[in-house]
Amino acid sequence: MMELGIIVIKLKEIGMSWCSPSTPKQTATTVLLFSVGVAFFTIGAHLSYVNIGPQRERTLARDNFVREYLRKKYGYGR
Repeated sequence: MMELGIIVIKLKEIGMSWCSPSTPKQTATTVLLFSVGVAFFTIGAHLSYVNIGPQRERTLARDNFVREYLRKKYGYGR
């Protein structure tokens, strides 16, 4: 923990410190952009959940096709 304090002191010595407090406009913009990001994430999660069934059906159909092809070609399952 002491090392962190030393790093902060050294940063202040060379002129680096936290930015000035945000203006109300900057705060509103930050909240708006964060909300838009959460909305995009939520919409993406919903669409992914909705499409699970069709994706599973396509995967199973492709699996059955490959199994049938191999059975016919190599005589498996006779």
